Amino acid sequence: MITDSLHVANDSLQVTAGKSTDTSWIMHHILDAKELDFSPFGVIHLPEINLFGIDISITKHVVFMWVALIILVVALRIAAKSYKNSRVPKGVANFMEVLILYVRDEIARPTIGKGYERFMPYLLTVFFFILACNFLGLVPYGSTATSNISVTATLAILSFFAIQIGGVMKNGFFGYFKGLIPHGIPVWLLPIMAVVEFLGLFTKPFALAIRLFANMTAGHIVILALLGLIFILNTYVVVPVSIAFALFIYLLEILVALIQAYIFTMLSSLFIGMAVHQEH
Repeated sequence: MITDSLHVANDSLQVTAGKSTDTSWIMHHILDAKELDFSPFGVIHLPEINLFGIDISITKHVVFMWVALIILVVALRIAAKSYKNSRVPKGVANFMEVLILYVRDEIARPTIGKGYERFMPYLLTVFFFILACNFLGLVPYGSTATSNISVTATLAILSFFAIQIGGVMKNGFFGYFKGLIPHGIPVWLLPIMAVVEFLGLFTKPFALAIRLFANMTAGHIVILALLGLIFILNTYVVVPVSIAFALFIYLLEILVALIQAYIFTMLSSLFIGMAVHQEH
């Protein structure tokens, strides 16, 4: 990603010659686009599609979500075949088993408790999808789909439905919404608490979406800004410092990619557990 960013920064700042303080190239590199930029090798323009006046064109982030999907399908099929041929997992299967067991034993079981098994397919899907999208943004010419608020909002909406469905399945429709109000509060406080708890249903997925979006965007902005200093200041003096700090942030981004997948999955699981076991 660092070499790719250097090319982008250099090309963009050459275009904005005489306006070296222009940092719009940073957002151009991070935001979604309707082409895949493989400079200096070329640019692939993606097809534009309009359905009943609605723009549903294929974009860069859509392409990389498809890439993440393909990687996960291939990896999971390899893992599944490995279990058929041998009881002892090896290679990809062993790696996938470690992550699956971690999600089960360290996330789903402690936060949801009894009945966690029915939510495992969703939690595993979210964890692996976010993890794959995060890492794709760290490869040369890659793009982080989870730095798109539309993607993180969609994931948060899915978690919202999982939370509500889990609560209703366990407590019943009326029992679930009745259980949102704490027991023993004064009658005059009921209208206020009802509004607060109702809004709380939506603030949870909102926090999930913003947290993932902000964290995945911030790291890329910092890396590009550090590399951009080389061309903005137009001196070799800052090259060692900029590259050293950018490399440090890049290595930190690898950790952040793992942590953010864990946090989104853990919080989703925690909210599901709170909805299912309201008595706690």
